[in-house]
Amino acid sequence: MILDNNGIILGKSDSGQTLLLKYANRHGLIAGATGTGKTMTLQGLAEGFSLAGVPVFIADVKGDLSGMAQAGTDRPPLVARAQEIGFALDYQAFPVIFWDVFGRQGHPVRTTISEMGPLLLARLLQLNDTQEGVLNVVFAAADKEGLLLLDLDDLRAMLTHVAQNAATYSAQYGNVAPASVAAASICSANRPWPSPT
Repeated sequence: MILDNNGIILGKSDSGQTLLLKYANRHGLIAGATGTGKTMTLQGLAEGFSLAGVPVFIADVKGDLSGMAQAGTDRPPLVARAQEIGFALDYQAFPVIFWDVFGRQGHPVRTTISEMGPLLLARLLQLNDTQEGVLNVVFAAADKEGLLLLDLDDLRAMLTHVAQNAATYSAQYGNVAPASVAAASICSANRPWPSPT
């Protein structure tokens, strides 16, 4: 049982530790060395919130928590620890939706280029530091002009505009190298995933 009248059961040391739901909107940090139970703690929190009817969004880059979609099975270390602290194991599946920026292996994430921002977009496009710098200029220029970049076509149009006015933008934001603008434009045109809108 992950959830009881006192809240979400986190574990037990000298006494049981729970997170009261009324305090669950506070900031928190889970830290520890490899193998100390950080992922299991996050999974327990997510499952507890789910049982309490609270939706949970987890950025699970490595896929460590994807198993929540299926009921668990006994594993000797888990069973031994549960017996040691008097915790009743109750395996069940939880409702899971996989969101996928690439739109290939899950529900596509719908967002605009402006909402993604230059840092995330540079990572998705696999740009180098210089090309990311050009994206920063493009986003700053678009913000200054009140332009919303909805999709990759808008981004390429803005890249073209910045390239055509490189002298003006270089004076305002720093060096805008035409080669970096061209590379960023080519990368955005050749991505094998659909426009994020």
